[in-house]
Amino acid sequence: MATVELRFSALPEHVRTARLVAAAVARRAGVDEAVLDEVRLAVGEACSRAVGLHQSAGITSPVRVALIEEEKQFSIEVGDEAPRSAPGDRAPGGASEGADAEAEEDEMGLAVISGLVDDVEVTAGEHGGLIRMTWPTTPPAAVPVP
Repeated sequence: MATVELRFSALPEHVRTARLVAAAVARRAGVDEAVLDEVRLAVGEACSRAVGLHQSAGITSPVRVALIEEEKQFSIEVGDEAPRSAPGDRAPGGASEGADAEAEEDEMGLAVISGLVDDVEVTAGEHGGLIRMTWPTTPPAAVPVP
C-alpha cells in the first residue's frame, strides 16, 4: 500500500494544487482515465469544504489529504479539524441565519461529492471530519514478451 500525504494551509488557492496532485497520483495508481475528471472535481469540492470549515471556525492548522493506493482501489481522504456537534444540537436561542447558510452550503458540497463518487464515507465529530472517497483501479496491462 502506497500513500502520498499532503497538508496545506486552509486557503482557497491551494485547492487547485491538491486537485492536480490527486489526479496525477490517481492516474499512476490505475484509476480509469475517463474517471479522472470526477476525481479532480470531488477532491476540489472536499478540499474547498475543508478550507471553508477551517476559515469559518478560525482554525489555523492545515487541511490534510491522503492519497492511498491499494491493490484494487485508490482512496482519497480529506480531513479537517473543524469541530461538529451531534446532529440536531443547537446553541441556546437557535442557530443564526449565517449558520443555516453554512450548513446548507456544506450539505450541497456533500451532495456534489456523492454524485461524483460511488463509494464515499463522511465522518465528523468534535475533533473534525473526514471524507473518504474510493475508486476501483485496473492493474497495468502486461506487456507480451516476444
